[in-house]
Amino acid sequence: MDQKEILSRVDHTILTATATWEQVKAVCDEGRAVGAASVCIPPRYVKRANDYMGSSLKICTVIGFPNGYATPEVKVFETEDAIRNGADEIDMVINQGLAKAGDWEGVLAEIRAVKASCKGRILKVIVETCNFTEGEKITLCKIVSMSGADFIKTSTGFGAGGATVEDVRLLREHVSPDVRVKAAGGIRTFEQAQALIEAGAHRIGASALAALAENGQQT
Repeated sequence: MDQKEILSRVDHTILTATATWEQVKAVCDEGRAVGAASVCIPPRYVKRANDYMGSSLKICTVIGFPNGYATPEVKVFETEDAIRNGADEIDMVINQGLAKAGDWEGVLAEIRAVKASCKGRILKVIVETCNFTEGEKITLCKIVSMSGADFIKTSTGFGAGGATVEDVRLLREHVSPDVRVKAAGGIRTFEQAQALIEAGAHRIGASALAALAENGQQT
């Protein structure tokens, strides 16, 4: 798989707390230049990025980020606000405490509420795999498959661990065929990205790959 094909699967990302509009704008320019799948940016900049980019690149933003412990009502409001501002794709963080407590109905209800508020836009569900056992991850795959979400996503990039080939394989094995996998967190080379894609990831969340491509680096 060549760099262009890998980049077409990348959500080119900037989610640092200190991100300025100039930095977000630069990420938008980079994402468009390399043919990324989308840019994933803080909610505060969605409207400005949408006005700047028009229809030339999809805009993704995050909900309940990075901890996931806001109420479902707050996550729904965030989602509706993001869509009004022009977001094409939504990456939401689950309530990890509910999952740890085994309140799977609560996790499912929250995801379904956010999915309904997406009004047909793509929803990716971040499960922060580093915080869960294998059994819990398998159950989360079942919950996400039942929810109507479009993707299950490994990580926020702000947790104790990021995407691994093992987790991507596990998620791909246990989600339904119509749910895709997004790998994110700590992906800094094309070699890593390709390994994750070969393991079953359909989308990659990364901040470094566009710059590598522009600099002509191969890994």
